[in-house]
Amino acid sequence: MLTYKAAYKERAGILLGEVLDFPGTVSFGHTLDEARHALAGALLDMAETNLLRGEPLPLPDPSRSDPEAELEEPIHLVLRAGQHLTVDVTAPAA
Repeated sequence: MLTYKAAYKERAGILLGEVLDFPGTVSFGHTLDEARHALAGALLDMAETNLLRGEPLPLPDPSRSDPEAELEEPIHLVLRAGQHLTVDVTAPAA
């Protein structure tokens, strides 16, 4: 399991989510639950893309922070290997 850091900001009634230590992983939602779910999906997509391209996953960096974020929290990427690679992402429950 890799634990990255998610950050959320509200802009014009929309919650923008970003995984601070996995570049390019962004999403949004109208509620915190929506934003968390969408960001978990974006992290899954980014991790699968990196792995399919043979690229390494970024290492989590707990020191990353966004001073403009209203909320920062861990987001977990769980990797399971077998005949097929499975990637699960979990966001904290509301």
